[in-house]
Amino acid sequence: MAKRLTCDVVVVGAGMAGAACALYATRTGLDVKVVDRGPVAGGTTGAGEGNLLVSDKEPGPELELALLSTRLWADLARQLGAAVEYEAKGGLVVASDPSSLSALGDFAVGQRAAGVTADPVSGDELRELEPHLAAGLTGGMHYPQDAQVMPALAAAHLLRASGAPVHTGWTVTGVLRTADGAVRGVRTDRGDIHAPAVVNAAGTWGGDLAALAGVRLPVLPRRGFILVTEPLPPMVRHKVYAADYVSDVASDSAALRTSPVVEGTAAGPVLIGATRERVGFDHSLSLPAVRALAAGAIGLFPFLERVHALRTYAGFRPYLPDHLPAIGPDPRVPGLFHACGHEGAGIGLAPGTGQLIAQTLAGKATELDLTPFRPERFDTDGGDIP
Repeated sequence: MAKRLTCDVVVVGAGMAGAACALYATRTGLDVKVVDRGPVAGGTTGAGEGNLLVSDKEPGPELELALLSTRLWADLARQLGAAVEYEAKGGLVVASDPSSLSALGDFAVGQRAAGVTADPVSGDELRELEPHLAAGLTGGMHYPQDAQVMPALAAAHLLRASGAPVHTGWTVTGVLRTADGAVRGVRTDRGDIHAPAVVNAAGTWGGDLAALAGVRLPVLPRRGFILVTEPLPPMVRHKVYAADYVSDVASDSAALRTSPVVEGTAAGPVLIGATRERVGFDHSLSLPAVRALAAGAIGLFPFLERVHALRTYAGFRPYLPDHLPAIGPDPRVPGLFHACGHEGAGIGLAPGTGQLIAQTLAGKATELDLTPFRPERFDTDGGDIP
């Protein structure tokens, strides 16, 4: 017999964004259920590095969200303990020539005005922060607010802390609507869940869920590979990346872009990124991408040339054309809320996103202005899907 459940809010997606939405919504006293067609953290979250970054964000709404989330992550780490492998390790952005270093300095001026701590590092001082860095680098910028978690563990623990029932293996096949068009729940292959609010935290598939509700949200997958080394003693102290990483994040190009990003983990392996390309949901291994990752990482840390890479994996970042997530109520469908499209920053931005969604659901004033994140901003023709 098909199940029929009721609650105040259905969160679609059991990744980090969905987990954060569930946690903060339950803390306001709402009855929440979470559904996902796969397992917890089975999509973008499980394929991520767990970066909690302010260093790569220019002044504006995304940086404001990152700073809010940074504070919330520190609170969550105190509440959840060591289980989420939270490390307040800081970030180190390095420049290989004077022009790149000058650009880093200019970028940091605006960040500092927005509340970011960004400390210049000379070429000589780089090796004090990271003894195994390559020689000859010009200098860099240290960002002590950058941190890291183990994303799959963190999502699972946020869901557990929420107390919300999590229905994995339930595929949403429709968004239920009332006669006047408002949300009244979701239809799944396991039965209907009735609720006056649905939160779209479906990550890369957020556009598909929006389409089920009859609206357009142009989320596209942006593939990225990560190399994972054998377990090592602590060799990389910070999240370390090259200055061109910031421009790669902001790029609209569909072609392969790579910039070296290297960081250690609490478990020992070193994670090596980052690539970006739009190839649909093609999961196949790209040797050019993986070779570029290895070469870039060795350029930063020469010792990695002697280290075995145990595996590589791919994930899909939920990309929106203006590089900002969709967060908040959808005026086209009363009762529909969006919390998706964070691209590669979803782990870091999830707590702020969840808190903003919960505040909106509870009818409270939001901590940040949601206007830049409004989901209908891409409409040019009314937005309804014929």
